[in-house]
Amino acid sequence: MNKSDLKIVFFGTPEFAVESLDALVQQGYNISAVVTMPDKAAGRGQKISHSAVKKYALEHNLTLLQPENLKSDDFINSLKKIAADLFIVIAFRMLPQAVWAMPPLGTFNLHASLLPKYRGAAPINRAVMNGETETGVTTFFLKHEIDTGDVISRQKIDIGPDEDAGSVHDRLMSIGANLTVDTVERIIAGNLSPIPQCQLATEEIPTPAPKIFKEDCKIDWSWSANAIHNHVRGLAPYPAAWSNLSATGRDGDITTTVKILRTAHCDISGLMPGQLAFVGKKAAVGTADKKALILESVQPAGKKPMPGADFLRGLRPGENGNNPYFV
Repeated sequence: MNKSDLKIVFFGTPEFAVESLDALVQQGYNISAVVTMPDKAAGRGQKISHSAVKKYALEHNLTLLQPENLKSDDFINSLKKIAADLFIVIAFRMLPQAVWAMPPLGTFNLHASLLPKYRGAAPINRAVMNGETETGVTTFFLKHEIDTGDVISRQKIDIGPDEDAGSVHDRLMSIGANLTVDTVERIIAGNLSPIPQCQLATEEIPTPAPKIFKEDCKIDWSWSANAIHNHVRGLAPYPAAWSNLSATGRDGDITTTVKILRTAHCDISGLMPGQLAFVGKKAAVGTADKKALILESVQPAGKKPMPGADFLRGLRPGENGNNPYFV
């Protein structure tokens, strides 16, 4: 079977999936249909927004399906009519067995971790938040339990000590596209020896990567400087780590929420956990192990991102004998 004869249905929603879809299109593969999430209202105006995958499909005149219910007879019958040979899933919802078991060559997923580590919805964020020094992408065949299927292929990358989740995401998106095409080529050639994840468990201990909610992003100032630094970069640029601020200035007491977008290690010590102060021309904040972090970029509620020094200067630290604190 050559690539133009292979009928593929591609399932995906966010930008992370688009690069793999584009790589398949550019390589001449027959994308018989694209399945993505239904349109939804977003923002203050509740305008209808299209997923990144839908935008790509429309721009390239690809057949588009947006099922509300993945188990509905209408959707399943639509897939049966396409009679695809292979399904590919990247950053999509969990598929029912009636869907993933349909194509004769199977259904594989591209996941942004080195499975069996970081199974779940937020593998990139969780890896960086936990201070991992490497991660990667994995292709695997779907089975009943989420992210547990037999591994087809993996590719590793290093994570820099100051790299944030956004940078890791973009690098994995790129190498993931290459791995997706390589996996399809291997499936066509019959050059596969999938490995059960239980055989990889001694190398990569299975760990969860659950969806991230607002409370998961809050900074605990009883953590060490390194733990807070990892937390911040693991949530940057989105959804962003945050903390409540308490300060006293000439206009009275201030209580607000601030997103912490970027921090840096420094040699400063002596500040109490959460205490803000100028050290030279830089804004620093104390942590539980007495090692301070430089606040390189923050975003006060209702404002645009700004340098930490500008933010702290606006609080007029030290007036009335009070320093501002994150709490």
